[in-house]
This record gives sequence, structure tokens and C-alpha cells, in this order.
Amino acid sequence: MHVCVVGAGIAGLATAYVLQRAGHRITLIERAPDAAAGASGGNGAQLSYSYVQPLADPGIWKMLPKLLLAKDSPLAFRLRADPRQWAWGLRFLAACNAQASAAGTRALLALAAESRQAFEEMQVQEALACDLHTPGKLVLYPTQQGLDAAARQVALQAQLGGARQRIVDAAEVARIEPALAGYAPRIAGAVYTPSESAADCHQLCEQLAARLAARGADLRFGTALRGFERQGDAITGLRTAAGPLHADHYVLASGWESALHARELGLRIPVYPLKGYSITADIPAHLPHAAPRVSVTDTARKVVFARLGERLRVAGMVEIVGPDTRIDARRIDSLRRSTREVFAQLPLDGALRPWSGMRPATPTGLPITGRQRGGPRNLWLQTGHGALGLTLAFGSAQRLAAQMRQA
Repeated sequence: MHVCVVGAGIAGLATAYVLQRAGHRITLIERAPDAAAGASGGNGAQLSYSYVQPLADPGIWKMLPKLLLAKDSPLAFRLRADPRQWAWGLRFLAACNAQASAAGTRALLALAAESRQAFEEMQVQEALACDLHTPGKLVLYPTQQGLDAAARQVALQAQLGGARQRIVDAAEVARIEPALAGYAPRIAGAVYTPSESAADCHQLCEQLAARLAARGADLRFGTALRGFERQGDAITGLRTAAGPLHADHYVLASGWESALHARELGLRIPVYPLKGYSITADIPAHLPHAAPRVSVTDTARKVVFARLGERLRVAGMVEIVGPDTRIDARRIDSLRRSTREVFAQLPLDGALRPWSGMRPATPTGLPITGRQRGGPRNLWLQTGHGALGLTLAFGSAQRLAAQMRQA
């Protein structure tokens, strides 16, 4: 079959790769001139297969006044005259309960396990150069109360078949990652997962695109989707900036814009853009141990640190502010300060390569994969992965391919 995939982020490219391997003819369109131009371009780089607690958490309720009012909050909800934002926010708050969080954790763990297997099989086949390594991950908690809550989450994930994890105190944090020795006295402890990985998602997307093209896929960059041609219960073609495009099946993997495209077809999907930021700093050759080898998540600051070769990716912030990709200098300064506080020996004298992107998120944190009730029979969605796009992309792609086989 001929399948057209809309979107060249990690979700779209992983889906195109899996479908091509299944024998389908692939056309991929992307309005940007290159792959990974959206949320995949400068993300946190962590492959978080084992610690996947949804953003919708019961603890959000205690934080709500700060989220709405504090200008420096790492998780910010800036109210706009946008009914979609209000609707998404209300559904998000409704999901902030223990039962929904546990159900979300269960579903995400299962998808993450499938994704790990699919990604590793792909890497055995392709050996893509994307700074992939498996240094493990430390999730830092500043208070004993937070660490106790994390211990309960670890116990839940262990019951659900999650990977081996353990709670470690501040002293052990410093032994696992010496670059944290100066910061360790300021935390209660961490969750340590030895099996977690990191990779440069931008490089991964570029190389997936190259593999697709080399095997006959038609990649059309700089081609915007402008609408649909429809007859009865099926899409008969796409209207694009470069003219009409016809295929047997169509996959919307265009990040948060998938919701806009779906609305043109009468579908209302609960995907809204959550704005995030990152910086990427070069690690000085004479100070290789000033930066971490282990991936680190600082829960107090909502910031992640991932080493990519001789670079350090620092990413964070969640702003529910609508589709605004402008880079706020204050947020970049915040990432710089966080890096200096956590890794005081690491100079940040060179270019920081600031970035912002819009993560496509659902209120529950669970991505949307497959056909939707009331939609065209040959339309498939692949969106809503939030901050876990890199982690979940290949598992989601496998699920979509399986659904398409059964259609």
C-alpha cells in the first residue's frame, strides 16, 4: 500500500520507517525544510523507558496557585482567550488523581517496553550515529517527602514489571555521578535506573530520513499540508503547497498541529502544545568530568541533563501558553543558572545554542495512535507523545503498523 505520513519529527519518521520495513510505499511531507524542525529538534535527549510517571499527577493540586501566578515557575499555565487551552487544562486537572496517574503509568510502561525493543532492533539493523549510550539515570529529589513519594512510584512500577530501579541517598548519588558531589548535600536522594539511555534526537531523525530516502521513500520537505480531499468515509488526497498528493492511507504525525489538521475532518482530539526550552553546551576538553556521564533529572527545577558525546543538553520548563515558539531569554537564563547550581565546576563560557519547541501533549500523557471513531477510515493519528516522543516513538510506530495490518 501507499502510505503518506505528515510530519518529519521522531514520531513521523519512526512510523514511516516501520511501515516501510513492513513493505509499504512511503511518501512523507514536512512543511519545514529539514527533519526534526519541531519538538524533536532540541528535546531532553533522554530515553526514559523505566520512569514514565505522567505529568498529570495528584501533586499538581498543591502547586496550582504557583502554576497560575508565579512568573518563574518551571511548570506554568498562562491563561489565554483560547477555548482549546481551557478545555485541555480542565481535562488535565481531571486526570490529576491517583487512579488516573496509576493507570497512565501502567499504559506508558507497557508502551515504553515495546518501544525499547523496537528501537534496539532498529539500531541493530541500522547502527545510526546519534550519540546513543546507556549511562543510567538519576532522578533527584530535594526533600524526603518527595523521595518517599518517588519510592511509592518505584514500587508501583516494579509491580507492573518495570525495569530494575532503586532509591539511593545523597551520598550514593555522588558515588554514582561524581559531577554531582557538590550538589548532593542539597538533595534528599534520587531514583537510580542503571538501564536508561540517551541519544541525539535531531541526528536520529536526520539519519532515519536518509535511510528512508535511500530505500525509495519520497520525502517532500518544505511542503505544507493545506487541506484534504474527501469522498464518503475516506480521504482521497491531500492538498499541499506543491499540489495534490494521493495515497491509500494517511498518517497525521505533525505534532501539536495534528489536532488542527484533524479538526478540518471533524475530529476533536485532546492535543495541545506544551512549550519547552533547551540549551546545548560544549564540554571543555580539559574538564571532561565537570559534566555528568549519567543522565540527570532535577525534579525541583523540572530540568533534565543528558550528555551527548562532548556536549551537554539541558532541557526543561513546561509552559501551557499556546503555540508560541519564541525563545524567552529569561527561560534560557534559568536553564543556565540551573546548570551552574547543579554542576558548579562546569563553565558555560561558549555558545549555549538556545532552543524552544512545542511538545504535543494529551491531558493524560498517553499518546494517540491509530484510527479515530468518526474519522475517515484511511486516516491514522500518531501524536500526543508530550515530552516522551523520543522514548515512545518506535513502540507507537509498531502499534500503528499492527493496526494497519488488521484493517
